[in-house]
Amino acid sequence: MRVLVEMREESQVDLGDLSRGEREELVALGFLTGAGRFSAAKAVAAGAASEVSVDREAIVAPSVLNEAYSYGAAFSRGLRVPLGNHTLLFISGTASVNEAGETVHGGDFRAQCWRTYRNITELLRSEGATWRDIVKCTCYLRDIERDYDEFNDVRTTFFKWLELDPLPASVGIQARLCREDLLVEIEALAILKNV
Repeated sequence: MRVLVEMREESQVDLGDLSRGEREELVALGFLTGAGRFSAAKAVAAGAASEVSVDREAIVAPSVLNEAYSYGAAFSRGLRVPLGNHTLLFISGTASVNEAGETVHGGDFRAQCWRTYRNITELLRSEGATWRDIVKCTCYLRDIERDYDEFNDVRTTFFKWLELDPLPASVGIQARLCREDLLVEIEALAILKNV
C-alpha cells in the first residue's frame, strides 16, 4: 500500500516492494514505466485521470465519521450522483466507527447496530435525505447464525420507530468485515427527487 500512495507525483518507486506480477500489471495499467517511475502521461492515457462520465460528489458526516483515507482505507463514505430528475445516494459499507475512525462498542452487537444506524442517518442528513429515501440495504454480519435474530430485532425496532412503509429492500449476508472487532456493516442506496 505504501508504494501506491507515494506514486501520486513523478517519483521513483522501490521495485523491491513490488512483486514481479505487481510490476507487470502496473506497467500494463500505465502507472509505471519499465524503469519503475510513475508515469502521469501513461496513466492519463490509460484512463486513470480521464473525465468522469457522471457527476458525483462525496458524502461526508464528520460529526460521526472520519474519512477512510485517514486510517489507510481507500473509499468514500458515500457518493451523490445526480441523474436527471433524481439523485442517487450510494452509502458505502458503514459500521460502528466514530469520528476518529475507531471502532465503537466492541463486543456489544446491539450497540454496534445502533451506532451503524446513527452513522448512516447522519450521512443521509448531510445530503438532505432520510431513511424514507432508502430503497435498498445490504447488511453484512460477521456471524449471521449467532447474530441475525438480534440484528433483525434492532432493525425492526428502528424501522417501526421511523414508521417506514414500504420497508427498504434488504439482504443479509455473512461476511468477514474489515476489522475483527466489527460485528455488523450496512451499505445503502437512496433515491431522491430533485426539486
